[in-house]
Amino acid sequence: MTAKERFVHPIPTFFSDAAAAPLLCAGAIGYRSMVLTGLNNGQNLGLTGFGASAHLVLKMIRYRYPNSKVFIFARSKNERDFALELGAVWAGDTEEKAPEKLDAIIDTTPVWKPVVEALNNLNKGGRLVINAIRKENVDKDYLQKLSYPNHLWLEKEIKSVANITARDVREF
Repeated sequence: MTAKERFVHPIPTFFSDAAAAPLLCAGAIGYRSMVLTGLNNGQNLGLTGFGASAHLVLKMIRYRYPNSKVFIFARSKNERDFALELGAVWAGDTEEKAPEKLDAIIDTTPVWKPVVEALNNLNKGGRLVINAIRKENVDKDYLQKLSYPNHLWLEKEIKSVANITARDVREF
């Protein structure tokens, strides 16, 4: 295969191709999402959905921001249990309230319900970063539950991830 040099990234030799592949997709988008939260060490982060990207973000946060607590929102009990094994301080269902307000939340799901529910858990001035490439319409009507005073008041932000940049891949 031939590719332009600016699109090729060296992969450390200790990674097999199989081990590196998820890092270049789920890991890189997770890294970009983490950066876009603007999180500082010691601030609380939520992850809604706990698939490939979110579990890699949890590991990154534990390494990069050791004083930050990570809270997980996932439908599956198995995913919640896995998150706790990886170092999350709390794991609940999508509709549950976290025991503390969160400074940022990353949504890794393809649906809308977790977006609305995540906004309930944000601290004032908190940021929700949506890292899904696309959202399905299956539950789009859930957006009608959006309430300005409950979900957006106090300068909460919603930010989307458009693309992973070459810089993100290099830094990650």
